[in-house]
Amino acid sequence: MTTIARIETFLVAPRWLFVRVETSSGIVGWGEATCEGRSETVRTAVEQLGELLVGRDALRIEDHWQVMTKGSFYRGGPILASAVSGLDQALWDIAGKHFGAPVHQLLGGPVRDRIRVYGWVGGDEPSEVRDHIAAQVEAGLTAVKMNASGRMSPIASVAELDGVVARVAAAREVLGDHRDVAVDFHGRFTLANARRVAPLLEPYRPLFLEEPVVPENSHLIGDFVRSTTTPVSTGERLYSRQEFLPVFQAGIAVAQPDLSHAGGITEVRKIAALAEVYDVQLAPHCPLGPIALAACLQVGFATPNYLIQEQSIGIHYNLGAEVLDYCLDKTPLTFVDGYVERLTAPGLGIEIDEAAVRAADKRGHAWRSPMFRHLDGSYAEW
Repeated sequence: MTTIARIETFLVAPRWLFVRVETSSGIVGWGEATCEGRSETVRTAVEQLGELLVGRDALRIEDHWQVMTKGSFYRGGPILASAVSGLDQALWDIAGKHFGAPVHQLLGGPVRDRIRVYGWVGGDEPSEVRDHIAAQVEAGLTAVKMNASGRMSPIASVAELDGVVARVAAAREVLGDHRDVAVDFHGRFTLANARRVAPLLEPYRPLFLEEPVVPENSHLIGDFVRSTTTPVSTGERLYSRQEFLPVFQAGIAVAQPDLSHAGGITEVRKIAALAEVYDVQLAPHCPLGPIALAACLQVGFATPNYLIQEQSIGIHYNLGAEVLDYCLDKTPLTFVDGYVERLTAPGLGIEIDEAAVRAADKRGHAWRSPMFRHLDGSYAEW
């Protein structure tokens, strides 16, 4: 029996928490339990959950997931779910290495040989948006995502609404008709503002409109869905099938669970299956590190209703380290014509530079989510 012998965590720049699980047979699995701005708290949760795993059979992944998520009185939430996610990813990595197969093969085999990816672009003014998108196009991407706005009044002015439209129009001008732009409302809009601006964006054909309301107001998302013909997405701050079910029923088109927040590979596969019942596509949230990205891709290669994959190479959060800095071989996560080719190495399909990770952990990080208020004084999503 391959038992779990040791669990370690590493807090590494720019803002990630890696999990290393070692077995009695010497196999090492890696996961990512990053919870942006709360990773130190998650680190403690991983240590506590580790008490349930050490000495147990490493290949009983579903059983361990059930114990970690349902074995205590208090369940769910971003901290616990992120801790479970990192451990779950590492256990799947171990299983793949044990059987000599990539994780997607263990999930039923590939349904595709490449996955389309998109990158995030900034810019407060249309001219900046054009420049940033042009750089991504030059890098070979065929899709980008941008913020709809910064701060917004609870009932937006004409100038604020026109600013959103002008920035998306600038994006479409650069991208043309054969590339895509997704627009992230980032929970910064009231429902009234979101419903008002959505029809104004329809001529620019966004790929989807993301998180038009904050997750605690998911009961309002159906009103927004009915206000626009543009596909609506949400889910980066939903952590289980139970939390996704109401937004599926409300009519969203794209689900965005985060593999480092929503219970790891085990739960996201189940979310994907539930999404398929509602004709919803999967586009996992992943502005994180290489392990989270590899875990997303492994799910994507085996999931039929997989639309596109977010990735954070070059994102403005990446100060002090980049996504590929902790990979011994950067080739598997190289993009070709806006796609990443199927990962074929055992486990998650990437090889982590353990020496670099251990050195980075000694330096640590103290990344915190930026905060700002709406113009009326209420707190807004960053």
